[in-house]
Amino acid sequence: MAGSGIASAAPGDAVILNSTCTYPQVIAAAQAQDPVATAALQKDPAANGFLQGLVASPPGSPERQQKINFVRSFPQAAQFNGLIMSVATSCNNY
Repeated sequence: MAGSGIASAAPGDAVILNSTCTYPQVIAAAQAQDPVATAALQKDPAANGFLQGLVASPPGSPERQQKINFVRSFPQAAQFNGLIMSVATSCNNY
């Protein structure tokens, strides 16, 4: 809902919300799919810290959903949606 400050769940958020992947699995999957973006993420303390916090939050929890909603509030994050979904669906393989 526009203007309410509450982001609605985007298609595919359930995969991220319920993921049991560890941080090393997420990084390995991201590295395999986009080494340049992964290197940039790892060099950015804020982005890397956010990712670590997201992965550390319990799967399916309101805390994790809040983190997903938070990142969705940044339009510039949309360019990474494909990579994020690809990593979320493949990270258990690493």
